[in-house]
Amino acid sequence: MLVEDRSATPRPALTTTVAREYVHRAALSEVFLTGWEPDGEDQFRVTAQWPRCHSFYESEHGVYDPMLLCETIRQTFPLLTHAAYGVPFGHQLSWVDLQYSLNPHAMGIGRAPAEVELRVACSDLRYRQGLPASMRMAIEVIRGGELLAVATTRFNVLTPVLYRRLRGPARDTASVFAEVAPPPAPISRHHAGRSRSYDIVLSPARGAGRWQLRSDTTHPVLFDHPVDHVPGMLLLESVRQAASALEPAAGPILPSSMDVAFHRYVEFDSPCWIEARSVPAIAAGAARGVQLTGVQNGQVTFTATSEVTTL
Repeated sequence: MLVEDRSATPRPALTTTVAREYVHRAALSEVFLTGWEPDGEDQFRVTAQWPRCHSFYESEHGVYDPMLLCETIRQTFPLLTHAAYGVPFGHQLSWVDLQYSLNPHAMGIGRAPAEVELRVACSDLRYRQGLPASMRMAIEVIRGGELLAVATTRFNVLTPVLYRRLRGPARDTASVFAEVAPPPAPISRHHAGRSRSYDIVLSPARGAGRWQLRSDTTHPVLFDHPVDHVPGMLLLESVRQAASALEPAAGPILPSSMDVAFHRYVEFDSPCWIEARSVPAIAAGAARGVQLTGVQNGQVTFTATSEVTTL
């Protein structure tokens, strides 16, 4: 019996996501990165695909959610930390800051999932025992050959021993996560700018421009796996919802830029208060701006400024 030799037949390039472990996700459906390759010293090209529809990153208004951009960036630094720089699994990444600015007109949803390329330049690398201990990334996000967004982010890399020393040896993640109290009632969907109460991360509080942060650990996207503190993506979402709640608009808003600094971990066991105020916009095309501070036990946990565009 003859077997046809097809070794010379060109095979089409196949696309898949990167391993979920590389981006610190439990659900395969929440992995948006599809590959990476070096592009010079401490420079890389990372590819991603954005779904046309997602349970949390809503696309019902015909544009991609900027929080999907933020999550794509967040997935990029564990990917490169592990795959390119050899940091072992089990090390913790601690977000220091994030800045992004995007072109709202480039965020439209087409007839196919968006293929996105991130051009990443790593700098300010500090090493400990031969492995990165901190770094900064400058990122250009390209879609269809055009610039969609620019971003910078900085984070620390903590060994398991250092993380336990920082967080306390008694803080077992599984136990902390299991003991998180049920969240308080959310603000209205209209004020939060969300179509489902399940996705709202703010709860009413006394005083204008003030809310309590709301952590629903049953949320399958914001809490994809057990953690011992409130995740950064939930804090970013609180900025967007606070901007909406400050001045509820007739239509949805799009946070076209954000500048966030994370000062300390937000814990589950005491209220974190979100205080925000509207400020004039600076960028052309932006409707208005918002300044926000998170406060827990009298200490500032994170600060943010954002400019929003009305869709």
